[in-house]
Amino acid sequence: MKTEITVQTGILYGIGVGPGDPELITVKGMRLLERVPVVAFPAGIHGKPGIAQDIVAEWLRPQQVQLALNFPYVQDEEILTQAWQQSAETVWQYLQQGQDVAFVSEGDVSFYSTFTYLSQTLQHLHPEAVVQTIPGISSPMAAAAALGLPLTIRGQRLVVLPALYNITELETALNWADVVVLMKLSSVYEQVWALLHRHNLLTNTWVVERATLPDQVIYTDLRDRPHLKLPYFSLMIVQVSGTKPIRFEDSNF
Repeated sequence: MKTEITVQTGILYGIGVGPGDPELITVKGMRLLERVPVVAFPAGIHGKPGIAQDIVAEWLRPQQVQLALNFPYVQDEEILTQAWQQSAETVWQYLQQGQDVAFVSEGDVSFYSTFTYLSQTLQHLHPEAVVQTIPGISSPMAAAAALGLPLTIRGQRLVVLPALYNITELETALNWADVVVLMKLSSVYEQVWALLHRHNLLTNTWVVERATLPDQVIYTDLRDRPHLKLPYFSLMIVQVSGTKPIRFEDSNF
């Protein structure tokens, strides 16, 4: 009589590893990262390590399998779907063998994160897959801390625009919100500057490049900065309301 041995499926953990500083990983995320046999992350471009891979590099052990998953920077839905499916199947090869996999993502895994596409695709293809998420510090919170400012206070209304494709989106937000955060700012900075100039908001606007990293750069009072060459990982915080911001003591990470 043969005895069938059932292998328990591994767990896919989505771990938010923060905006860049390796010390901004949560204790829970760190413990899981040290324990799992397989660590996955979005592949970098041009053969370079990705942001999340760089963040966790010093915490990884030689015996851990490292998976660089390809998530192309395109808008074509068919190409993206194929990439998500391929990545999901790559991760599933380890999960079905009972091995846990940690997918690390910069910022928070539920905040405009690649992990969402990976986990949803995996569970669509393999409904028995088990997924758990570990939150992390997202870039707007990190940027506010770097500025020594609260992101919001009392009843202030916050709008986060992950990408600005039409300047009227910002115009609408300025008419409704008290605080606006613009991510993926670099390609539209000049149009945004012109709009904020018309609204007399440039003195209440800040730009943070590479928040929490050693090469972090902060721009304040943008009235004399109509042209800035910003890297991809830059964001802007606009205090729309007339309330004077409460400044914390400058943060040192």
